[in-house]
Amino acid sequence: MTNKANDGLKIRRWVQIGSAIAGNGYLKGFKTGDIYQGPLKKNCVPFLNCYSCPGALCSCPIGAIQSIVSEANGKFDLNAIPYLVIGFLMLVGSLVGRAVCGWACPFGFLQDLINKIPSKKFKGFNWLKYLKYVILIVFVFILPAFWLDEFGYSEGPSFCKYICPAGTLEGGILLPLLKPDLRLMLGKLFTWKASILVLLLVLSVFFKRPFCRWLCPLGAFYGPFNRISLKQISINKDACVQCGKCSKVCPMDLNVPEEINSSDCIRCFDCKSECPVKAIN
Repeated sequence: MTNKANDGLKIRRWVQIGSAIAGNGYLKGFKTGDIYQGPLKKNCVPFLNCYSCPGALCSCPIGAIQSIVSEANGKFDLNAIPYLVIGFLMLVGSLVGRAVCGWACPFGFLQDLINKIPSKKFKGFNWLKYLKYVILIVFVFILPAFWLDEFGYSEGPSFCKYICPAGTLEGGILLPLLKPDLRLMLGKLFTWKASILVLLLVLSVFFKRPFCRWLCPLGAFYGPFNRISLKQISINKDACVQCGKCSKVCPMDLNVPEEINSSDCIRCFDCKSECPVKAIN
């Protein structure tokens, strides 16, 4: 990796660290295990960050969407459409596309770090990338709105409850560590979610960002905006020497010359920094 590429990566790493600290700056929560309930919690960050994390100052947009949608309780209710949250995410997507995933998401940052562990690396099956769209539609919108319990009320945030590894790490594990009484409430559901978390962390050793590429509903939401966002990346194919360096450093394991503005590009600009002929702009 060139010195310029290293400098670009260092900048991105510091932004990722700063984003994680800014989103989880309620230091008292890490001491007492109490969840922050102040005025900032009414706002969403543009990346996955569990509401129940002891340090979380704001809400997670995916969690907020599910909470509002669940108020439908099995009926089509216009009041249960999360207009503000969706509008906020559309604004972010329209400006920078999926760059939030590459520059701000703490769980994406964690996967990047784990992938640095020396091991044989694999690309995975391309069709797996479509799972995140299924999860967005089914677990974020349909199930919270229409899956009712025995009393006729919504089962609640299905993605948070059954899948989200970021929530398991930030809330499901941290809270019981800080509050011993909560450990008595851990059961099969916690075991299931902890297993998903461990599996994804292990996969991160061998695959680049498996959660971001295959399962993240927020990435599925932002992805289509890559084609129309104000921030775009272009490649001069006449100047490109097909050296493959851009694809090698891509944290999403993309074939960069062909997929530079695809819905899976996280706009990290590692490819731009690595390009020896400055064909990427």
